[in-house]
This record gives sequence, structure tokens and C-alpha cells, in this order.
Amino acid sequence: MSLVVMVTVPPERAHELARTLVSERLAGSVNLLPGLQSVYRWQGDVAEDPETLLLIKTTGEEYPALEARIKALHPYEVPEIIAMQFDRASPEFQDWLRDAVQKH
Repeated sequence: MSLVVMVTVPPERAHELARTLVSERLAGSVNLLPGLQSVYRWQGDVAEDPETLLLIKTTGEEYPALEARIKALHPYEVPEIIAMQFDRASPEFQDWLRDAVQKH
């Protein structure tokens, strides 16, 4: 099973988190989408913050370790971590993704 995991982070933490996840083989690739403005409810108030969205590609096998690592590195008390399974992707991409996260 292949996954795209969406995580929002403060812009100044996005690049470091993305590089860590790829270098530790928890993700095959991470796209950084800067320039988001998030509006959300936190502790009874409406808050707004600039954020960067990470689109993380990984496998279902690596997801538990990926989630744990994000939680360990993320500055938020409750980070947004949303995983979406996809079953339609080119076979070449799926092969590459499995190889990219495989521990050698």
C-alpha cells in the first residue's frame, strides 16, 4: 500500500523535517508547498498562522515509524498528520517508492 501523508508545519521547520524524513528512509519524497495561511480552532479560540504543507510519499509499512518521527520532531502539541492511501499510480513510481524507503 502506498500513502500520501499531509502535514502542516511552520515554514521555518519545513525543509529540515522533509530532509530528515527522506534521509532516514521514512519517505521516498516530500513536496513542500509554502504560502499557506491556516485558520483553525485551538483551545477555544480561532487562530491563524502561516504554514507550509508537506506532501509525503511513503508506504503503509513505514507509516507507523513515519508518524512517530513526525510527532517527535514537530513543534506543535497536536500536529496535523493525515494519511491517504492511493492504489492508482504508475508501476514504475510504486517500485521506486518501495525501493526509496527500503532499509539497505
